[in-house]
Amino acid sequence: MSTASHIVEVDPIQVSVIGSRLDAISKEIGQTMLRTSRSPIFSEARDFVTGIFDHQLRLVAQTAYIPVLMGSLPSALQSIAKEFEGDVEEGDVFILNDPYRGNNHPPDITVVKPVFADGKVEFWTVSKGHHADVGGYGVVGYNPSARTVWEECLRIPPAKLLVRGKRNKALWDMLLLNVRMPWLVEADLECQIGACTIGERGLHGLLRKYGKPVLRSAADHILDASERQMRAALRKIPSGTYHAERFVDSDGIQKDKMIGVRLALTIKNETVHFDWSGSDPQAEGFINSTLTNTISASFMALFMTVCSEVKYNEGALRAFSINAPAGSVLNALEPAPVTACTVGTAEAIVEATWLALAQVVPEQVYAGWGRWLAPSSMGFNPVTKRPFGDIHFMAKAGAGATHGLDGWDHMGSVITAGGLRAPDPELHELINPYQVLQYEFWPDSAGAGQWRGGMGTIYRWRVEADGVAAVNFGGGTHEATRPCGLAGGHNAPLSTVQVYRNETAETIDPQTYFSLDHGDEVLIFETGGGGYGDPVKRDRQRLADDVADGLVSHEQARAVYGAHDY
Repeated sequence: MSTASHIVEVDPIQVSVIGSRLDAISKEIGQTMLRTSRSPIFSEARDFVTGIFDHQLRLVAQTAYIPVLMGSLPSALQSIAKEFEGDVEEGDVFILNDPYRGNNHPPDITVVKPVFADGKVEFWTVSKGHHADVGGYGVVGYNPSARTVWEECLRIPPAKLLVRGKRNKALWDMLLLNVRMPWLVEADLECQIGACTIGERGLHGLLRKYGKPVLRSAADHILDASERQMRAALRKIPSGTYHAERFVDSDGIQKDKMIGVRLALTIKNETVHFDWSGSDPQAEGFINSTLTNTISASFMALFMTVCSEVKYNEGALRAFSINAPAGSVLNALEPAPVTACTVGTAEAIVEATWLALAQVVPEQVYAGWGRWLAPSSMGFNPVTKRPFGDIHFMAKAGAGATHGLDGWDHMGSVITAGGLRAPDPELHELINPYQVLQYEFWPDSAGAGQWRGGMGTIYRWRVEADGVAAVNFGGGTHEATRPCGLAGGHNAPLSTVQVYRNETAETIDPQTYFSLDHGDEVLIFETGGGGYGDPVKRDRQRLADDVADGLVSHEQARAVYGAHDY
């Protein structure tokens, strides 16, 4: 519990009001990013996260638009604060993307602004989001041929973007000179700075209204309350150590070799310990995880299931501990490539955690969600006369079912927990040289069960430019990586990506470069979620509705669900 020396009596209602306002300010930071960004990765997909820290560097509020990023904010801020200890001034803004200096993976650039009161730092506002260009050889950050981090990105250690409110021109010049789309990178960095400034204004309003002593005591109460909630949630889980493993399809270098992620999850005395020491050694390719990403994905797995009612902040994290040995795939040593760790590796971390929990609290756990498998692409748009870079977020998978509930349809990878927003097809076509030809649910893509998985997607588009570079990253193309069912529920089907050139189809493996030219068509079958429970026990009216809606075929209704009247 907190041992703060500033003892100020704070009314419980006032604590609740302050906590709600801190959450609202965190959301305002995100809404500012959504409305002022240039990149569709921000403005359409919301691939970012925002947070507020207090003067002790404690996370007091956070909005996890993309939850796999949420656990990476504390280490990023701690790295910045340590580097600039004694050299933080009003108006400064900091930046970081180096995965070996506290960040999770390079495309997610962290921007931080200190909030001053009476000449000292009282809060920090933080925004982190996936940039369309971070230099290196990759496509929108992804380089499956990378063998070192230097081939993936321009590494940015903790540095000052603004010094006392003015641009650090030398740094800006260096950053923009080393990316292909400087206008886009510049605009989105300005967007993040502006968003943090909006957060700063909101916090100044709180400081004027309540003063530092009240806010500090309220923060103590908020964090202590989250700790109590977390420990109460853990008390409901029988003590023990539970084991599970999942796999990543490949590292991009050795494509015939899956990478194992293995967990021993120990719950005891209102604490939870993740031991990942059984996982494979770090790989040659870009699926290696930083410790920051491993921590974030591990915590996310619990907050989505057994701890879903607990507010994610520093207090809730006091009950957690993690062991991921240095040199393993879940704590890679510099300079291993790491960009894909927030996708396939994080998915495997979450799935392993859920399979471990399913051994003891199966009714609180999801079946497997469909893994991400879709390209990023970049090139020159002949209509807009400028370069473009984007990720095909319309190819969203289905969520896994759980006890009593079907999985959510068209939800996206588990790392997003449903926070990933699909772009508007018309806006997508305005920004990119593509025409969307097909965008619909994929029949029979959901894993069958008493409660079926969420539906996956068929997504097809035609290219209207030459020389487009693309990378198919993700997974879910092996039996060992398809969305798994639980409690007798069935697995969902495998995902595929195909390119049609002159009516000739080519299947594109995960972690693979490919090129596209005018007239080529890309077809993605993105899988659904795993089912939960014996399909024969499915409610017959729900099954009839699914068949009538074209989600389940007559053949599957007969063969899998045992409905012989079809």
